[in-house]
Amino acid sequence: MEKTRRSARTVSSTIIVRPAPGRKSRALIQCGPFVFPAAIGRSGRTILKREGDGATPIASMKLLYGFCRGKHPSRLKTPLPIRRIRDDMLWCDQPGDPNYNRLVRAPFRKSHEEMKRKDGLYDICLVMDWNITSRARNRGSAIFFHLIGPGYQPTAGCLAIHPRDMRRLLPHMRKGTVIRVV
Repeated sequence: MEKTRRSARTVSSTIIVRPAPGRKSRALIQCGPFVFPAAIGRSGRTILKREGDGATPIASMKLLYGFCRGKHPSRLKTPLPIRRIRDDMLWCDQPGDPNYNRLVRAPFRKSHEEMKRKDGLYDICLVMDWNITSRARNRGSAIFFHLIGPGYQPTAGCLAIHPRDMRRLLPHMRKGTVIRVV
């Protein structure tokens, strides 16, 4: 019983994302006592998120599940459901398509993102509930919490952190953890 209580206390229910001073495409992510530098959208943050605007939505978004590259997603230490990324996995970002803001399989002719990216940014990729449970055209798609590239380059609207920091955060995240961008 005590072990169960202790485990429940280690899983965070809210992760806060605050703007970092100096550049609109930088942020600080706080999970309990941990604070990590992060990159956000090249256009900063917005309340009125639109497809292709390059902004990170100011919102509270629940974590739904994640993806990872490699054969053994279960090796990631997290209570969050994680699936292995396959070569045929794509994410539809075509607002007029019925699959908008959904995982699709190749071949897929409409506009999409490859989940198995060559740059490794999605080697760990967590799906936040932005415009997924309740979808609206042009409200933005593929808003993920993923790994950062060299130099903390801005994202297209996602949150991105260093792989070392992601591995430190994963044990504290579960389905339903809220990512609150302020």
